[in-house]
Amino acid sequence: MDRIKEILQRKAEINELLQDEKRSEDLNFKDLEKEVRELNEELEELQTRERLLKETEQLNNGEVEARTIETFNAGEGTEKRDNAEEIDWEQRGTDIFEKRAVTVDSGDLILPKHDSANIKGTFNQVSTLIDRVNVVPLQGGESYETPYDIQHGEGNYTKEGEPYFDIDIEFGYARINKTKVTAYNEITEEVLKLPRANYGQRVVESVRQSLRKKITKEILNGRGPAQDEFVGIFSDEAKAINPDTDMEVSEINEDTLENIIYAFGGDEDVEDEFTLILSKDDLRQFSKVRYPDGRKVYDIKHNGNTGSIDGVSYVINSGAGSLATATEGDYLMAYGPLSNYEMAVFSPTDVKRSDDVKFKEGMVAHRGSVFSGGNVAAFNGFLRVKKGTEEEVPEV
Repeated sequence: MDRIKEILQRKAEINELLQDEKRSEDLNFKDLEKEVRELNEELEELQTRERLLKETEQLNNGEVEARTIETFNAGEGTEKRDNAEEIDWEQRGTDIFEKRAVTVDSGDLILPKHDSANIKGTFNQVSTLIDRVNVVPLQGGESYETPYDIQHGEGNYTKEGEPYFDIDIEFGYARINKTKVTAYNEITEEVLKLPRANYGQRVVESVRQSLRKKITKEILNGRGPAQDEFVGIFSDEAKAINPDTDMEVSEINEDTLENIIYAFGGDEDVEDEFTLILSKDDLRQFSKVRYPDGRKVYDIKHNGNTGSIDGVSYVINSGAGSLATATEGDYLMAYGPLSNYEMAVFSPTDVKRSDDVKFKEGMVAHRGSVFSGGNVAAFNGFLRVKKGTEEEVPEV
């Protein structure tokens, strides 16, 4: 059917938009997710109708025998993903039910995915920061180093017959170590009465969200290889960032955003407006800043976990500190291109089930794991903002 082709084409277009780092900064993710959800619902209805019409035609022609409703529903356990790959939730549910390990593609950890309509969710608990950094799939790979420029040197005058002037070209290397992130949960045996498809989807989604929730905070606060953790933007182990460039603020006022923008980057350019990572509480502080006549200083546009402040993109992350509760020297915000943080995914997500751990209580246990790692992969790739006794703009 033409409409099915149109839906698949539009979903492919949305997926391409989400993959485009340059364009993703301006996207309204909430609207796109709503559109994909509506497209999925319409696609499912059209495919069911087409299947029914085809089967009716086959029955009328005597090509197949009549099927009961149970045998017909047994064939409806698949759905289409945003990247047009089939997910057989019926099979995944059966595999988990029978205690087989379920392997989830690494894309399920990163790309947007929608909950089952039969299981109500709660408020968002995962920052979309994880979806917007530079993700490098390295299935089966090991830890590695990624190079970055530090300085190019500067030439000088040379008299005739004298040696050329020596310059230093300096490079740095950001090491990305493989770390293991795990999640474990227990549910009652009554949940097993759910249809296999919903059961499998619920388990995988629960594990996926738990892993995402941890990793997206570690992008900011991971302590580094000594603790077998990500190297977070705020970590002392983020060697690509010179701590002398850190900016201190004691309050959020009418000059704060402008000072952040001008403090980021080198001596020769005022950089393009990038993304500010901050807590929801500090975003509230921006919204409270007023001119003497009571007008708001900052024009803030909300879009769930993301939005803009005077046209500057922001993303909320609960791993960022709050000016109201932080102590002197605590990091509050980070500003820069999100692609300057590199996250490697070394393995798919594995999900396993056991009902032996708490057999007496009738609890069913699931565990999931993924190998990944991350580090700042550009010299002074982010301006870090921390709490100080007075606002101090660093010299770059």
